[in-house]
Amino acid sequence: MCIRSSRSSALPSPGCPTGKLPAVREGVRAAVGPPAPWLTAAVRVSGVLVHTACCRWPRRLSGNGGFAMDALWMVPLLLLPLLMWGSSAFVFYFKKFFYVAWMMVLALVSIPLCILKSGGRDVENMRIIRFMVRHVKYFLGLRFEVSGWEHLQTEGPYVIISNHQSSLDVLGLMEILPDRCTMIAKKELIYAGTVGLICWLGGIVFINRKKTSDAKSVMADAAKTMLDEQIRLWVFPEGTRNQKGDLLPFKKGAFHLAVQAQVPIIPVVFSSYSNFYLRKEKQFKSGTIRLKILPKIETKGMTCNDVSSLSEKSFNLMRSVFLDMSDSVTQSNGPMRH
Repeated sequence: MCIRSSRSSALPSPGCPTGKLPAVREGVRAAVGPPAPWLTAAVRVSGVLVHTACCRWPRRLSGNGGFAMDALWMVPLLLLPLLMWGSSAFVFYFKKFFYVAWMMVLALVSIPLCILKSGGRDVENMRIIRFMVRHVKYFLGLRFEVSGWEHLQTEGPYVIISNHQSSLDVLGLMEILPDRCTMIAKKELIYAGTVGLICWLGGIVFINRKKTSDAKSVMADAAKTMLDEQIRLWVFPEGTRNQKGDLLPFKKGAFHLAVQAQVPIIPVVFSSYSNFYLRKEKQFKSGTIRLKILPKIETKGMTCNDVSSLSEKSFNLMRSVFLDMSDSVTQSNGPMRH
C-alpha cells in the first residue's frame, strides 16, 4: 500500500516499488560522483512518475481491464536518464542508433522536397540536404569550430579533400559544404534505404572501390561533369574510415581528378575525435570538432606525372595540421586514447 501525506510528498511503503529508490540513488552517487543538476531533476521527476505508474494507477484503474498495465510502457522511458548517466556503452549505442535512425527519417522527408524542387537527381538538392542535417549536431551534443572560411570562397569548380574518421564526418561536411558541391562515395551507400536514395538525388558520385578500372572511368566522367556543370566535389582520399590517431596513405583518385580537370584542391582537416568518440571503447560523449580549411593547391599545368608528388604534398600538409590539432585537443581536453 502506498501512503500519501497531507502535504504533496509521496511516502512509499516497503511493498511499493519505489521503496528502495533512496538507498539505490545514494549507492550510485557514492560510486560515480554527483550527477549534473539537470539529471538530478530528471531522475526525481522520473521517480515520481514511476511511483504513480506502478503504485497508484493500478489501484485506481484496476476496474478498467488492462489499461493500467498499458501505462507501464512509460517505465523504460522514465528510467532513460539513469541509464544515460550510469552506462557509457548505453550512451554510445543509444546515440549511434538515434543518429542512423534520425538520418533515415530526415532522408525520407527530404526525398519529396528534392523531387519537387529539381524534378530528380541534381546537385542543387544538396542545399535541402544540408539544411535538414545541420541541426543533428545538437542532439548528439556536438559543436563545430571552423577556421579558414575564406579559402572556400574560390570561384568555379574545385576538389575538396579531407580526412575520414567516422560517419560523423557527414555533420562536419554539411557544416561547411559550399554551394554546388557534392561528394564521391562508395557504391554500397546507394543501397542504404532512404539515405541511399537521397544521396543519389543529391548528385553524389558512386564508385566501386573493388574495381579500379570502373573507378577510373567514373573519375574521368566526374572531371568532365565538374567543368560542364561548374560543380565542386568532396573526396575522402584515405578511402576508408580511420580513427588510429594518424592519417592513412592517400589514394590517388582525387588527385587524378583535379589534374585532369585542371581545378584546384582545397584541403580540409577534421580534428581528432578521440577526446569524445571512441568506437572500440564504446564511448560517445559531447565534444567539439575543429575544422581547418587550408589554402587551395593549384593544379594548372600539371600532368598525370605530377599526381604522385601532388598526393604526397597534400598528405604531408594535412598530416602536419592534423597532428598539431590533435595536440591542441590533448592539452585542452586531457590525454587522447588511440
